[in-house]
Amino acid sequence: MSLVRKNIIANLLGSSWVALMSIAFVPLYIHFMGVESYGLVGFYLTLQAVFAVLDMGLTATVSRELARLSATDDRQDMHDLVRTLELVYWGITIVIVVLIGLLAPWIAREWLNASTLSEETVQLSLMLMGAMIALRMPYGFYGGGLLGLQRQTLLNVIKVVVETLRSGGVVFVLWLASSSIVAFFQWQLAITAAGTVWVAVALWKSLPLAALKASFHWSIFHRLWQFVAGMSVIAILSVVLMQSDKVLLSKLLPLQEFGYYMLASTVAMGLYVIVGPVFAAVYPRFSQMVSAGEEQGLIRLYHKSCQFMTVLVMPVAAVVCVFSTDLLLIWTQNEEIAHKAAPILSLLIIGTSLNGMMNIPYALQLAYGWTRLVVYINGAALIVLIPGLIVAVNALGAIGGALIWVCLNVGYILFGLIFMHRKIMTDELASWVIEDFAVPALLSFVAVIFSWWVMPDTLVQWQRIVWILMTGLLSVSVALMAASAVRRDLIRWYHSTV
Repeated sequence: MSLVRKNIIANLLGSSWVALMSIAFVPLYIHFMGVESYGLVGFYLTLQAVFAVLDMGLTATVSRELARLSATDDRQDMHDLVRTLELVYWGITIVIVVLIGLLAPWIAREWLNASTLSEETVQLSLMLMGAMIALRMPYGFYGGGLLGLQRQTLLNVIKVVVETLRSGGVVFVLWLASSSIVAFFQWQLAITAAGTVWVAVALWKSLPLAALKASFHWSIFHRLWQFVAGMSVIAILSVVLMQSDKVLLSKLLPLQEFGYYMLASTVAMGLYVIVGPVFAAVYPRFSQMVSAGEEQGLIRLYHKSCQFMTVLVMPVAAVVCVFSTDLLLIWTQNEEIAHKAAPILSLLIIGTSLNGMMNIPYALQLAYGWTRLVVYINGAALIVLIPGLIVAVNALGAIGGALIWVCLNVGYILFGLIFMHRKIMTDELASWVIEDFAVPALLSFVAVIFSWWVMPDTLVQWQRIVWILMTGLLSVSVALMAASAVRRDLIRWYHSTV
């Protein structure tokens, strides 16, 4: 089995477990703390994404550079690179703690519309959020280093253990100790700190031995500054584009209603459990192939990866979109929550699936060190997004925010790929549109819609679960048969095992 395939499998298993942990316990969080407190958890996730701009592209940089250096066995440079970027990163964490600490009183008093939580509780929760966000960022940085070294199995073992304790362990805290939102964040902070230490030690132990002790070199940062700067601008624009709806809704809606939106968003963002592992596996390989000048092999891997992404993402998106009410009702066992969140979820999952499809082309751009295109497209989108979002949220509320997310990602598909394939793989756009995306995606949606249309209304809950699972299998099968490169690869693998 190739290393890329092993890494994809490891990443899928690890990320699937992490997503299961983060989603499975949400009904229990709401049961113990209430929807308003869960709205505060949703605001934490939004803050975490907003402050991710301070990453400055360092996580992607360490992953890319370690992948490149490992191909040439530059051991000392690898050690010095990690130490240099590590020190810069820990400086960023201090900035985050200070910023959130200073903003906490104002956010609690002026921004969030809490009705049952006291201002003091919200303020303390915000300060705990600040510490958690500060520690989650280096956790991601060290994880990026392990990705670059292609130690993805090790990284996923760490993620599984940490996220199980973080998401599942807090249920016992809420049940046996205290059901307050403060207790929730205190437990999360403790596990996050332990996880960051673990993944840092794992990265340093995974680096090959070098002749000299790792040291800080400003010249390393100076050499990488153009890529880092490009990634920073991309990160800032991406955060604004992806989090604007949540930031505006957290101000315009009561915290309880914001909780419904974040519930739907949590499910939709779970799609990145599939997207992230594929991106993480192919990006280092793309970088190595670009460095080695393997153009034809890169083209084949690009199309195969895009088709694989479609086969994994679009059937799931189709099932969640069409069966959103059923899935939310099965999950939460609450009709009010299911009916309020379902329309939002259907729109968000469509937008998220389209966003996910752009990850492989984005990985290709990064492998070539070309960050300018994403900067230009995100900048243009931002000009349209903010006014459109304000109008849509004021007119339609949460539905408006979700609708804008769909429109944004349709724009990415239409314009991003056209401009990219004018410079990179100039003859491959038609293949992407028809073979890699449109045919398998449309057929999977047709299969799901047909299944929903013929589903009997008399089915009880367990029968609906079985029906939806079988629909998902049908949709994946249809998409797989339509994805020629993935289908051929699967047939070759089957014949090699029998």
